[in-house]
Amino acid sequence: MEFLGLGLGLGLIVVGAAFGIGKLGAAATESMARQPEVAGKISTAAIILAALIEGFTFFAIITDGGFGDKAAAAKPAAEVKADAKH
Repeated sequence: MEFLGLGLGLGLIVVGAAFGIGKLGAAATESMARQPEVAGKISTAAIILAALIEGFTFFAIITDGGFGDKAAAAKPAAEVKADAKH
């Protein structure tokens, strides 16, 4: 069951990052169309922001994957209760 949660969590992380970068790209493109004279500054800022979003995404994926490894190695609650009774 913990692997289902891990898969859903990783999926939400990736979808959230894709949505954020998509919104960032749309806003940057629209602002460059409105003010072409500052397109260089806008594109530089958009690239930096996209890199930050990707960095946080990779950190979340690695962290979530680490918790998944610990969950797989841990004993189920039923086994822990059975061990405590003996």
